[in-house]
Amino acid sequence: MAQPGGKTSFFDEGFSSFESLLVENGFEKYRARQVWQSVYERKIFDVSAMTSLPAGLRAFLADRFEFVSGRRAGGSRSADDTGKFLFELSDGRYVECVILEAPDEDGGIRKTLCMSTQVGCAQGCRFCASTMRGFKRNLTCAEILSQALSFADPSTGKFSFENIVVMGMGEPLANFDNVMRALKILNDADKFNFGARRITLSTCGLADKILQLAHSDFPFRLAVSLHGATNDVRGQIMPVNRRFPLEKLVPAIEEFSKNCGRMTTLEFILIEGVNDTPGQARALAKIAKRLHAHVNLIPYNSVGGLQWRRSPLKNRLAFAKILKDLKVSCTLRREKGSDIDAACGQLALKTAQERGAGESR
Repeated sequence: MAQPGGKTSFFDEGFSSFESLLVENGFEKYRARQVWQSVYERKIFDVSAMTSLPAGLRAFLADRFEFVSGRRAGGSRSADDTGKFLFELSDGRYVECVILEAPDEDGGIRKTLCMSTQVGCAQGCRFCASTMRGFKRNLTCAEILSQALSFADPSTGKFSFENIVVMGMGEPLANFDNVMRALKILNDADKFNFGARRITLSTCGLADKILQLAHSDFPFRLAVSLHGATNDVRGQIMPVNRRFPLEKLVPAIEEFSKNCGRMTTLEFILIEGVNDTPGQARALAKIAKRLHAHVNLIPYNSVGGLQWRRSPLKNRLAFAKILKDLKVSCTLRREKGSDIDAACGQLALKTAQERGAGESR
């Protein structure tokens, strides 16, 4: 697919077609494998750094292909080692990606990259900073990929994270085709070979798109942002519930789990006085047991200008106890990155307001 400037994204190329392209342009056939290894094994995305290639081939690649779209433009690290990074796109707009650190089962530290899929968001969730910018545009496949590629280390040929969650700015399933292409490139055994079970797509609950996933070749994990276990509560904070109330959403998730054979995760941000009540816990338990789903309970990160407050710890602990007593698999997450505006969209919103860049375009 053509990128800005008329170049083609290198990552859309299949090996056989790329090999034929080089031969057609006068290069030796074996050079295709050298390029492939430089990009996908060594994680080199700067053509000038592909020093094993002849100058003529490097010039051809630089003229014909784009390898990254956008750049890391700053960031910050919290006291709990959450890293938040601003990503500047070619049109001057900003999105964010976050590196979350958590203990793994072997006693080490597991790093998860949280990627964005849109500039702003059209879903209007009442607790979210991304929606305060309004929706600007979808990210291209290359822009989604480039967030992950910016955390690759050419000296080791590895990414500096072990898991990916598509849960940053924007609604992934509203940018369906570009998101699916990006994830498949990351997962492709002939490309980055990033394991499907280490990739999670998170949606606010577009039931029609979840059904589309249920009937497609979707090898990744699915998380659904529920945040309300009854329509009256969910409707207060998630306008998407008007289009896809629980009566439509829950059966769609059920069909996905049945067809794809994987447990779905239900994300539930706990907001004081809104959804952190015992009644909500019991209603959530009923949904989770029907779906055989795991529940992630997440402390709310406050956003300036919004009315919501984080549920007190005693409420969170009581909520989790009700779920566990009702035999629901759940995890009560720790607060992460609250000192660096780690909630989705906060850093990009603040940067856009300060710089006035790209928002009127």
